[in-house]
Amino acid sequence: MPPHHWLKPSHPITTLLRPAAWAFDRLRAMRVKLYDWGIFKTRQLPVPVIVVGNVVAGGVGKTPVVIELVQRLLHMGYQPGVVSRGYGRKNKDCQIVNTTSTALDVGDEPLLIAHACQVPVAVASRRVQAAKVLLAAHPECNVLVSDDGLQHLALGRDIEVVLFDERGVGNNLPLPAGPLREPWPRKPRCKVHLVLSDVPRSLVGYGLDESGQQYPLSTLNQQTLHALAGIAKPDRFFDMLRAEGLTLAQTHAYPDHVDFTKSDIALKLAASPSAIWLCTEKDAVKLWPLFPDLAHCILAVPLIIDLDTTFLSVFDVSIQSLMLQPKTS
Repeated sequence: MPPHHWLKPSHPITTLLRPAAWAFDRLRAMRVKLYDWGIFKTRQLPVPVIVVGNVVAGGVGKTPVVIELVQRLLHMGYQPGVVSRGYGRKNKDCQIVNTTSTALDVGDEPLLIAHACQVPVAVASRRVQAAKVLLAAHPECNVLVSDDGLQHLALGRDIEVVLFDERGVGNNLPLPAGPLREPWPRKPRCKVHLVLSDVPRSLVGYGLDESGQQYPLSTLNQQTLHALAGIAKPDRFFDMLRAEGLTLAQTHAYPDHVDFTKSDIALKLAASPSAIWLCTEKDAVKLWPLFPDLAHCILAVPLIIDLDTTFLSVFDVSIQSLMLQPKTS
């Protein structure tokens, strides 16, 4: 959870951290100027690039929006690819997600995107490198979506999608006194700059096992149910399960991007071998390979998000227009 002082401009901790926040913002502003002056280079790619990110630190639900936009692009007949830093992975080299990739190799969110969308996904510390490697390996890709990277100015972009959750801009102060990575309102880095605030989300009404078989949530109360979540706001997931009428015997909250190989989850699974374990899709793609003998007891409950119709209309028109314009890298 984000620090409480990020919501309170007059909090004592906020006051103490204001000098550090001022220094952070000055360094940020100088870095932006170096890009504006051309000293640091922004690399343009030969295909349209959509960056989905946020100006506040902490999880705001970027990955579900990325998945929704990728699936929308597929539905429109395009062939998208996804680039990401791969937060939480142990390797720092550039990799393309494949069927043998693990979260430790590529990060849990890229693994989830590849699993959910079945599109090429590449990870690298420098997203420009990830994009170039992905396009070389998959020349059929004609549009790229960057999961996060709003402040990664080395990556040229054609559409920016900025996300906010219920916190908004908090106390409107820079890190570490507040949650802002950059000031808001911000200077757009491309012509199309879209904002999504507190996107409504719900559960699909069924759980999925590793094979993709669906189990209606309405039938699960006949068994002992445990729920676990290693996301930014695990209690929200638990509350959504209860809102579906489920009785949870136990809930188990873990930090976002948790490495389950270093957690106590094996002991908890062994202690309740007959229970059904409900989790998020991001958790499931890490748990299924770790516990193949129990994979049938671990059900991922997918999330549905409801994107604003005006946003979708502008997005559709923008991407269609971009596809008609020739690009050179």
